[in-house]
Amino acid sequence: MKMITPVLLGADLNCYSVARAFHEAYGVKSYAFGKYAIGETEYSKIIIFQKVDDLASDDVLLETLLNFASDHSDEELYLLGCTDEYQEAIIKNTSKLAKYYFFSCPSPELAEKLISKEAFYDMCDKYSLPYPKTKIFSLQTPFAELSEKALGFSYPIIVKPSSSIDYWHNPFDGMKKVYLAETKNEASEIISDIYSSGYGNTLILQEHIPGGEENMYVLTCYSDKNAKVRMMCMGHVLLGEHTPKGLGNHVAILTEYHEDIMKQLSSFLEDVGYKGFSNFDIKLDERDGTFKIFEINLRQGRSNYYVTASGENIARLVVNDKHSAFKEDKNICREEFFWHNVPKKIIYRYISDKNTEQKVKKLVSHGKSISTLFYPHDMRFNFLRSCFVYIHNIRYFKKYRIYK
Repeated sequence: MKMITPVLLGADLNCYSVARAFHEAYGVKSYAFGKYAIGETEYSKIIIFQKVDDLASDDVLLETLLNFASDHSDEELYLLGCTDEYQEAIIKNTSKLAKYYFFSCPSPELAEKLISKEAFYDMCDKYSLPYPKTKIFSLQTPFAELSEKALGFSYPIIVKPSSSIDYWHNPFDGMKKVYLAETKNEASEIISDIYSSGYGNTLILQEHIPGGEENMYVLTCYSDKNAKVRMMCMGHVLLGEHTPKGLGNHVAILTEYHEDIMKQLSSFLEDVGYKGFSNFDIKLDERDGTFKIFEINLRQGRSNYYVTASGENIARLVVNDKHSAFKEDKNICREEFFWHNVPKKIIYRYISDKNTEQKVKKLVSHGKSISTLFYPHDMRFNFLRSCFVYIHNIRYFKKYRIYK
């Protein structure tokens, strides 16, 4: 068997989580390419990182990856995108990259239908998948359509871009991943700011599902090269980041099993012929007890280490897929496990449900908890790495004091 060599596009926590999974499973270092260095992947003994300017452009990305493949032709290369932008680039260039790298991903045609939230909700209608009441807003839509009568649901409402990739290409002051508008006037101001930045795609206006972070869930799946779902792991999001640009990023997850929604989405993925990692953002609507789907990401999520920690190492999924070596029909995470990326003291402070807090503390006391960056192999005799991880944790106390 050839040497396993992971090649990752990105530099953030997603990238480090994948690299840690490969190192734990196979004892190998990962190569990572990104537009700039980020602390999560700096000073690491398990990642060889290279900064590449303009990596997101097709020409630069292809040149970088094809040159790497040429230099490592005697190795078994695995390619994973760790941001939406890089994953979309891999999907778009599948025919040119698949000769040298193994990766499983949806076809460009299917990806186009799923990347746009607007198109994804059309598919949800077709497959009877539950999602919040939604209105599509474009540059041509009159602001009169922001009245509660025209929307079909009341304020407060959620405002978010249909295309995340286009949105982040047009930065502006006060930019957020998702917005909560309390009134029609506030919604008008948010929409004006977004379109003034140069963003030209549609916006999603949605009914606000009551409840806070404690009602958020994430589901990570892996579908093999034959579009068969091989793994599902659902997590209850106990806490997310509170900084404006970090909203929506999970920092504490408790794995849970919810059969109905998992079966629904498994059937959906197989019916549309999906391949590779998929990651769903979901919220529990306590008004009717149903899970409502917000979006699908065509990759493993930023917090993907919660899956590996729960017993389904994501690196093994990819390698098993290449070699058609799955031993079971489908692995579903059923055991509770606690993953976090901020100090536990912060998490305990923000968990509103005392029963959940006690459950988490019990898991911690039984050794069923883990933090991605606290990887003993990477921190041992690695002063700079240890300093980064320590400072990374300390800074979160200040962030949560500022953004409560």
